[in-house]
Amino acid sequence: MSSPTRNVLAVISPHVGGRSAGAALAGLIPGARVTVVETTDEDPAALRDAHVVITGLGPVTADHIAAAPALELIQCASHGYDYIDLDAARARSVPVCNIGSSGAEKQNVAEQTFALMLALAKQLVPAHTALVDADWALPRLQRSITELSGKTLGIVGLGHIGEEVARRAVAFNMTVLYAGPRRAPEETESRLGGARHVPLDELLRASDYITLHAPLTAATRHLIDADRLALLKPTAFLVNTARGALVDQEALADALTAGTLAGAGIDVFDPEPPPPTLRLLTSPNVVLSPHVAGVTRQTLIRIALAAVQNVTEHMEGKPLRDVVS
Repeated sequence: MSSPTRNVLAVISPHVGGRSAGAALAGLIPGARVTVVETTDEDPAALRDAHVVITGLGPVTADHIAAAPALELIQCASHGYDYIDLDAARARSVPVCNIGSSGAEKQNVAEQTFALMLALAKQLVPAHTALVDADWALPRLQRSITELSGKTLGIVGLGHIGEEVARRAVAFNMTVLYAGPRRAPEETESRLGGARHVPLDELLRASDYITLHAPLTAATRHLIDADRLALLKPTAFLVNTARGALVDQEALADALTAGTLAGAGIDVFDPEPPPPTLRLLTSPNVVLSPHVAGVTRQTLIRIALAAVQNVTEHMEGKPLRDVVS
């Protein structure tokens, strides 16, 4: 007797590929009826019948969960899961999974982190802008151009992505500090050039570059606020390729405007896309990118495969991976 067909709702936001990416993903789930939408509200009937929701940054709210009586799994096609109402899922005993252990995004996020760090250290944006404006800015810029070698990098969150960043830091002859709820094994610390686990505030005081790789949760929202920004050296740079709401954006704009922070590299915003009134867009000494750290073609393929594998194994009765709630 054949198994009943499973209904999968694939919510793929336009900025991560939309329907075309969803159609490719749908072909990877054998034995399932897959409906591809760009927002969770788009097809109420498909949501009502869904056994599984796969979402690529499309919010799944308490109302969505309530409207899906057959729902048995929410699979995030991302490391982050802040766009899911975890309390509502928990109340329904619906597991929520991400792709954390897959490492699908780690290469590109680590590369983007270093791209932002290097752009800040070498003053690439003001140098480019000056030259376009026929301004030979060398005498002015050379006072602020610096090296990564010999500097201390503070990594907030030494997961798969944080480790990739630390490996690159070792190649750049940087000292690595990291903060997080757990200390890494000694062999990991040794492999990362003698990386040291320290309290967050100590990391902020000691680091020349601070890079964020923590998940966004109730506990980490505005983890870097005005008080913590005040701990940073005035020569320090802050880089965020994780989630925009980890940082109090107004407080960061204040620090940049006041010159109490040397600069910031930001790939993520709260909300996205950011409103034109966001002060960070016009703050001094910033390098900005539109959440591109996890969206190369290769990365998106790895993300989709990791999400689909978990869903497929769930349908086969195998244990779930990367359960976050």
